[in-house]
Amino acid sequence: MKKILLSAVVCIAFYSQSNAQGCVAVRSNGMMSCSMEHPKEEAVSKGWQLNVAHRYFKSFRHFKGDEEQKERLEQQTEVINWQHSLDLTLVRQFSNRWSLSAGIPLLSNKRSSLYEHGRKERHNSNSAGIGDARITGYRWLLDPQRATRGNLQLGLGVKLPTGNYNYKDTFYNVGPDGGEEVRPVDQSIQLGDGGVGAITELNGYYLLGSHLSAYGSVYYLFNPRGENGTRTYRETLSPLRANEAVTSVPDQYMVRIGVSHSFSGNLNGMVASLGARMEGVPVEDVFGSSKGFRRPGYVQSVEPGVSYQVQKVNFFATLPIALKRDRLQSVTDKEVMAQTGNYTHGDAAFADYALNIGCSIKL
Repeated sequence: MKKILLSAVVCIAFYSQSNAQGCVAVRSNGMMSCSMEHPKEEAVSKGWQLNVAHRYFKSFRHFKGDEEQKERLEQQTEVINWQHSLDLTLVRQFSNRWSLSAGIPLLSNKRSSLYEHGRKERHNSNSAGIGDARITGYRWLLDPQRATRGNLQLGLGVKLPTGNYNYKDTFYNVGPDGGEEVRPVDQSIQLGDGGVGAITELNGYYLLGSHLSAYGSVYYLFNPRGENGTRTYRETLSPLRANEAVTSVPDQYMVRIGVSHSFSGNLNGMVASLGARMEGVPVEDVFGSSKGFRRPGYVQSVEPGVSYQVQKVNFFATLPIALKRDRLQSVTDKEVMAQTGNYTHGDAAFADYALNIGCSIKL
């Protein structure tokens, strides 16, 4: 019973970074802190925990709607993003119901494109540094001492604009007389979004048997700020794109459901999981303006995972594999369509998969 309770929480606790696979700019926002052991384990009522997670993906497949633009690869005009994030989260467990987490991602990104460099040569733009920090409080809604088969956990917090949202690099063939010019990098590799956001989470698990459990989590980040003032230079590509000259500050979301299976009856050992995952950026925010440049869309993935517990350390890995990728029509796409009478729908590049590895250490 102890092992299956832990396996349920492993799936919703140790890696739930919200960071979509590609140009749809959903950024790293940390790991959930629901590190509940067996509810009768008195030693778990208080303590510290450090979560460390690394995420990598390469996006290169372009989609307009849910239809892949295969000609981009054939013509070698695709945009390629390589993204690494190292997420550090410190969790304080006050009791078996209350906890608080504080975390920050360390980011390193590279972007290769033609269109951003005068469409003449392929060059790279880069960004590296800290991302947006977040602080989140969590509470199990049911008393873990009594709710031994399942529970729900509510998380509320704040995302702080600590990441540089106007990171700049050198771009070629676009400056005066066709030379170089220092400009902000694309939204998808900016280190932050410039907004103070409200974090909401709901996590849960239910024991299906002695070694089998179901898990689920819902995450939504409310970003009420409209635009952050970072210039995109998209108006230089076409006068019709003047409404995309400044970067938007979008909401973001993620939903995960699945099952996990433990291979031993104690707290140490291996747990395997299989689930479904959907993450993305909405077309319009719940609060505030939705104008400015954004690439709304979502990724639906199958998510296999494995974790291994050794005393106070839990190692884990998940591999979300994209099944459906959909770049939605944005607010500015619709504005251009209204101006011209012609259907307008921007594209975005997505990855085939993302690799997540890390560990959780009880201090």
